[in-house]
Amino acid sequence: MSWRLHIRFFRKSGIVLLSAVSLFLLAGLCLAGEKEEQEPYYSASKDGWWWYETEPKKEENKPEEKPPEGQPAAKKLPSLSDYTIEDIWNMHPDNFQALLTEFMKKAVMNPTVETVREYYVMQDIARRKSLAFANVAATVMQTNPELTTASAYPITTPGQNARVRLQSGEIGTKIRASKDEFAILYFFSPTCEYCKAQSNILAFFTDKYGWQVKPINIEQDPNLAARFNVHTVPYLLLIYKYKRDYIPISAGVIALSEMEKKLYRGIRLLSGEITPEEFSLYEFQRGGPSDPEALLRKNER
Repeated sequence: MSWRLHIRFFRKSGIVLLSAVSLFLLAGLCLAGEKEEQEPYYSASKDGWWWYETEPKKEENKPEEKPPEGQPAAKKLPSLSDYTIEDIWNMHPDNFQALLTEFMKKAVMNPTVETVREYYVMQDIARRKSLAFANVAATVMQTNPELTTASAYPITTPGQNARVRLQSGEIGTKIRASKDEFAILYFFSPTCEYCKAQSNILAFFTDKYGWQVKPINIEQDPNLAARFNVHTVPYLLLIYKYKRDYIPISAGVIALSEMEKKLYRGIRLLSGEITPEEFSLYEFQRGGPSDPEALLRKNER
């Protein structure tokens, strides 16, 4: 082939090649346009196809360090430097008591001058707090005398003597006025030495008040003793004329003064003058600080 034929061949080949390249570039632009409208195949294309990053290692949750087996966990010890005086002074009593105990344990565990001093500082704060309360309480009692029991239970000797006279007078009057409505069942045994002592006391009682006392020998009448649940002698039982109810006065020897008090209360309870809540109330104390239901009655009015 001559050189002219070669030139013609290359010219035609070049045109074909140039046309092919042009078509390839045009197809690439079209594809690129379509890719912009669609979701990219590789979201990290800017980093290149062969780029990769090492995945960060996940932090493992390390288990809490535990003390050696058989040993308790270390406990934080308290320190006065962690608190102000105002913090401790205004602390709830439960929290203060717990903190005081911790300071005591700290001092016992490590008895140094500083740890023991801290404990006694806490004790001093407690003492001063108690003193403050006592002073305020004294102020309240003096400015609000109705809250005290001084009027019902005087501490002076003349006042105490007056209270005893009021009680004795009320007891004697009530027992004398009740002799026709109440009586005493006296359970005894002829072989009981304690019963002999109680018989002498009862003889003095009947001479003083004129009451009816019915002796019952439990050896001759065990059924009656069982009926009233009598297991020991001497045994005194108060009965009421208008009710089947009764109330024990004593099991064993009882002195006259104590017997009078129990008879007085038993009479008032069985006759309905008082409730069990008022069992120890004297009539001259009604409405005062010794009357448990005085505030309720006052509120009802």
